[in-house]
Amino acid sequence: MKKSKVFWIYVAIALVVYAVVQFMISSGNFDMYYSNLFITIAINVILAVSLHLVIGITGQFSIGHAGFLAVGAYVSAIFTTNLGWPFPIALLMGAIAAAIAGLIVGIPTLRLKGDYLAIATLGFAEIIRIIFLNIDYVGGAAGMQVDYLTTWTYAFFVALITVVVISNFTNSRHGRACIAVREDEVAADSMGINTTYYKVLAFAIGSFFAGLAGGLFSHNFFIIQPSQFGFLKSFDILIYVVLGGLGSLSGSIIAAILLTVISLYLQDFPETRMIIYSLVLIIVMLYRPAGLMGTKEVTDLFKFGKKSKGGNVNE
Repeated sequence: MKKSKVFWIYVAIALVVYAVVQFMISSGNFDMYYSNLFITIAINVILAVSLHLVIGITGQFSIGHAGFLAVGAYVSAIFTTNLGWPFPIALLMGAIAAAIAGLIVGIPTLRLKGDYLAIATLGFAEIIRIIFLNIDYVGGAAGMQVDYLTTWTYAFFVALITVVVISNFTNSRHGRACIAVREDEVAADSMGINTTYYKVLAFAIGSFFAGLAGGLFSHNFFIIQPSQFGFLKSFDILIYVVLGGLGSLSGSIIAAILLTVISLYLQDFPETRMIIYSLVLIIVMLYRPAGLMGTKEVTDLFKFGKKSKGGNVNE
């Protein structure tokens, strides 16, 4: 109960941050650059948290998240630009399409483990990219023109919903089953847990939210191209989760915010941007190999200094 109260306190703080940023944008104190910065942070938080469910909670090494991002981006863009549907419905349709894609790739491949699963998901992402590359209806290699519809309000509340849903899923009976699969799949199976079902479920939920991020991503720019959804995009999302700490939701969020800000501010230095970016990652991995947060959450900070009934201080 106490942990739940602390969680909702953080939600309230997030709403205050939203209100402040929205006021700064509406009053003109934040121009398009800063507005785009905050929207990009929200999109990357969604991607990091959705992949955190697959890798950090369920223990399935997937490096094809950009494929689900692409499905959500293109499907939502088709519904708004080509069919004229309202933006919220288009976002939902893109997310559903990404979830279906997650089921299609998850059911046959999630029986694989480790490197084999990583290769299979990477292959899926490349297949999706090549498909969009060769479809003239969505512009092919030249890209697809998309209406600018993503706002800070849309991006923030989708990110908030993503965090709340995945946090509650993790703390539910289903989430504990996914953690059991991560810790020891053979032991979980012997205890009667349907390991394949929970791996596919986590994969589909992660894909759904990646599709939502894709819809926001595509409508935050005036054009989307297949080249935006290559291997490097999947690698960027993977870094958020690994750097934040495998198994830490708040770690994934912090890493996504930190790396997004670093990446955007280094755009003025294209020659040295990737060098500095890589050095930051190397230094962190050397001194924090478990990631910034390890398996801890920000809410665990409230346990510091509290004494147990036996008089010992909790670690």
